[in-house]
Amino acid sequence: MPPLRKRRESGTTKCLSVSESHSGERLDQFVGAHVPDLSRSRAKKLILDGFITVNDEAAKPSKVVSSGDNVVVHVPVLEEAVPVPEPIPLEVVYEDADLLVVNKPAGMVVHPAPGSTHGTLVNAILHHCGNALSVAGTKRPGIVHRLDKDTSGLLMVAKSDIGYRSLSKQVKERSVERMYLALVAGTFKEPEGTIDAPIGRSIRDRKRMAVTGVRGRTAVTRFRVRENFDAASLLEVRLETGRTHQIRVHMAFTGHPMLGDKKYGAGMKGRARYPQPVQAAIRDLKGQALHAAGLGFVHPATGERMHFESPVRDDFKTLLEALRRNTTA
Repeated sequence: MPPLRKRRESGTTKCLSVSESHSGERLDQFVGAHVPDLSRSRAKKLILDGFITVNDEAAKPSKVVSSGDNVVVHVPVLEEAVPVPEPIPLEVVYEDADLLVVNKPAGMVVHPAPGSTHGTLVNAILHHCGNALSVAGTKRPGIVHRLDKDTSGLLMVAKSDIGYRSLSKQVKERSVERMYLALVAGTFKEPEGTIDAPIGRSIRDRKRMAVTGVRGRTAVTRFRVRENFDAASLLEVRLETGRTHQIRVHMAFTGHPMLGDKKYGAGMKGRARYPQPVQAAIRDLKGQALHAAGLGFVHPATGERMHFESPVRDDFKTLLEALRRNTTA
């Protein structure tokens, strides 16, 4: 039995009452489903550490809750580790005293977080910039916007306080131009379209985002079809909002999940429709076929409008070529 934590640490406490409809569930399952942003695995660890009680008693994650049980969940504040410089290669597209633009590879996390404390873009930036990085704060120095771990492409980073304030303001005001290239399942009859559907945390899986009316936030994605293949399409995508996983969630919602997207495209049926060379190229993708190919913003110091472009990464290009070679039209 886990130790019962008598002394509460800083954090939040939530009291839950088990209803008849949830009677018979495991404790970790019940907590994971009823506490926002708390996964079942995180709930299990909190139970084992004694931060979750049932009727004022410590319990095991496997305990079956009953109707009327009182479950108290205390979520302590996670201490973020201060990132350290690491000699990780960076593909720098542009750099001056106020900012740099990098081409992030698929598979790299942008900033340290629980489970990804090393090998991030922030670790690489700290090593690359050294004393030239003068942005206030130490947790996520210079980060003004993000790309998903398995999304590649252009990302701007502030090096100075003036750069941080200006770029952050442009991101907030949605004046930054961000253009993505995406390979998605299925074809389109119309040459372009707009997806206007709110995105929030999934009520079924707290680790996923979803189109939902439950605490969903406005999300608008515009796309243009560049090429249609037999059972896939190359899209040019532009964001009007910047919700977590927005493009991936919106495309899956419309029935056109990103090729190679293991989180939102895992339920995609019909992979066998693709010829063997295409299937092989999909398997070889290092992440979803999504690339931040264009980036535009106003320079913080000079006021000059800047624009950068990045060609798709090699595995994306290989899949694109395989689709072109194996299209009958």
